[in-house]
Amino acid sequence: MSAPEWRKGRLLVAAPSLVDDNFHRTVVLLLEHSAEGALGVVLNRPSTLGAHEALPDAYIGPIPPDAVLHEGGPVDPESVILLADFTRPDDQASLAVGSIGVVDPSADFTELGERIQAIRAFGGYAGWAPGQLEAEIDEEAWIDAVCLPSDVFTTDPDGLWSHVLDRKGGNYRLVARMPLDPSLN
Repeated sequence: MSAPEWRKGRLLVAAPSLVDDNFHRTVVLLLEHSAEGALGVVLNRPSTLGAHEALPDAYIGPIPPDAVLHEGGPVDPESVILLADFTRPDDQASLAVGSIGVVDPSADFTELGERIQAIRAFGGYAGWAPGQLEAEIDEEAWIDAVCLPSDVFTTDPDGLWSHVLDRKGGNYRLVARMPLDPSLN
């Protein structure tokens, strides 16, 4: 089965050859992808900063007190994108995959807790100019994968890269088991 031309709602898994520090062994959920470019968030880079420390008071209502801010990508790291798993997805127009989508910054955060099952905060995002992501995919810098809700809200961000590749099966299972430094093999 081949990947769709526009990959909104899909995962980009960094190929082992992608050694850029911003993306080495990352898993990116694409929130938008069209002829105008692409935007996504890195799912597997939790920071040490508590989400409550990083967010304006108006946003913290539905976010658990122990939640951390995740490093969503190298672009605009001061901005925050909130992803939630909505109980009533028809209420939200900006869904990325299934019932998971971007929380509207103008939402009433005092009522948001009743409408979501999970929420995660990302500082910054990954962005691509028109044609840039397609060129990187053609260069085999990224591996396309289906996104599951459990990927977005994983409790094992360090293992997500390997887990998604292992789930793809075939030769990707071998890649999933590669050590961080293949020269140590």
